[in-house]
Amino acid sequence: MATTETSTAYRNILVRREGPAAHLVLNRPEQRNALSLETMEEVIVTLRALAGDADVRAIVIEGAGPVFSAGHDLRELIGQDVATYQRTVDVCTVMMEQIHRNPQPVIARVHGIATAAGCQLVAACDLAIASVDARFATPGVKIGLFCSTPMVPISRAVGRKRALQMLLTGDFVDAPTAAAWGLINDVVPAAELDDAVAALVARIAVSSPLTVAIGKDAFWAQIELDEHRAYDIGRSVMVKNALTADAQEGMTAFVEKRAPEWTGR
Repeated sequence: MATTETSTAYRNILVRREGPAAHLVLNRPEQRNALSLETMEEVIVTLRALAGDADVRAIVIEGAGPVFSAGHDLRELIGQDVATYQRTVDVCTVMMEQIHRNPQPVIARVHGIATAAGCQLVAACDLAIASVDARFATPGVKIGLFCSTPMVPISRAVGRKRALQMLLTGDFVDAPTAAAWGLINDVVPAAELDDAVAALVARIAVSSPLTVAIGKDAFWAQIELDEHRAYDIGRSVMVKNALTADAQEGMTAFVEKRAPEWTGR
């Protein structure tokens, strides 16, 4: 693993490089990594910058301190006008959608709790690994503010009945249940969380970065379409992908029983 480099250029997040991964760390532990407007704007800027970094093969989003993220910073949502509320949800939506636009897979590394918009962030990530003690909830209904935006990626991850159970009760879901429901990919002991995330990054990084980017973009383009339209996208992408130098190299290397040499073209 390459030497870790940490950037402190932001007020609310840290960016740390470890080998092929960039770690985007929510760094407001005293506020339980609440997603303030400024925090979300910094995340967006960082994701967009990392999108153009060919050395970054995966992005890991994690939280400093005892929890992943407790969601929106409620202190910013009390007594505000409609323009402020609109800007908050608009910026949050841009952040979630940017995760899908980045060419690199984005992995949530979850510990402690992920609630409300913090749970939304986990659901929006391409992949997620949690420690066994992690818990997830959309508790907005309990304070009079239904988790309508977290509802969007969570319902797509876990299905209608399970999403409504979370949204209507606000109850916590433990990590094994979250994995069984499809909110996260895997659950590991807390002491093994970093190793599990690093192993997942390594499995991604062995493949062509161009192919991974093409595949990720195609997945999110087709996932909500009907089967026929999804196949239209799948067929088109498959043909274009087959013409790339990396696809030709990969197929040739497989036939010749050797390791491929990726060029990203």
